[in-house]
Amino acid sequence: MSITRDIATHDNAVAYGGLIDAIGGVATIVLVICGLVGIAPPMMVAIATIVFGVALLIQGGAMLSEYMQVVFPGGVRTASVEQMGGNSLALVFLVGAAGIVLGVLSLLGISAAILTPVAAIGYGTALLLSSNAVWRLYVLRRASAQMETAIGQSQHVGAEMLASEMASGSAGIQALAGLAAIVLGILALAGSPNDLTLNLVALLALGSTIVLTGSTLSATVLSFMRT
Repeated sequence: MSITRDIATHDNAVAYGGLIDAIGGVATIVLVICGLVGIAPPMMVAIATIVFGVALLIQGGAMLSEYMQVVFPGGVRTASVEQMGGNSLALVFLVGAAGIVLGVLSLLGISAAILTPVAAIGYGTALLLSSNAVWRLYVLRRASAQMETAIGQSQHVGAEMLASEMASGSAGIQALAGLAAIVLGILALAGSPNDLTLNLVALLALGSTIVLTGSTLSATVLSFMRT
């Protein structure tokens, strides 16, 4: 009973983590829109960079925590480190922390025209390389759920089917958004006349994507929760 309660509590925490980083994505979008309409664009870029870095750290922590809780009956482990996506999640942590530092320095007025595009490029790279993380999590949770049944079968309920569709769809969208952010960041870093606008658009794409992935993470965890 205690173990079941602990698992349920953990799943709730991870689901809330996905919700919190989705909120961080919404906050990033709001800040970017304020910058695009002319409300202190340099400041909005720096603050949005910091907010997105925090959201990325929360998302990485939530996913890593959920990966560590995937248990196969009898101590059987059928996934390698590469399948677990450990390398990409480590990159998410590093890039998130580095992006926060770059955003703070930009907010202080230290080479903002260089540091914020660099942060956008780093964020895009992290999203591109970790684009399959939520899908891998769904696959592992699905395999674990099947192995826990007596004959290796489980009902594919509606919530689980929706989580599957969201997980597979978010992987492609996250990869495209990450690639777009990298391109826009490079153009801004190269000295384009519209470098600030390009940086804002890159952060807009990143913020929109993390809203989707955060919602998908929460849906994936909730779809496997047991009463």
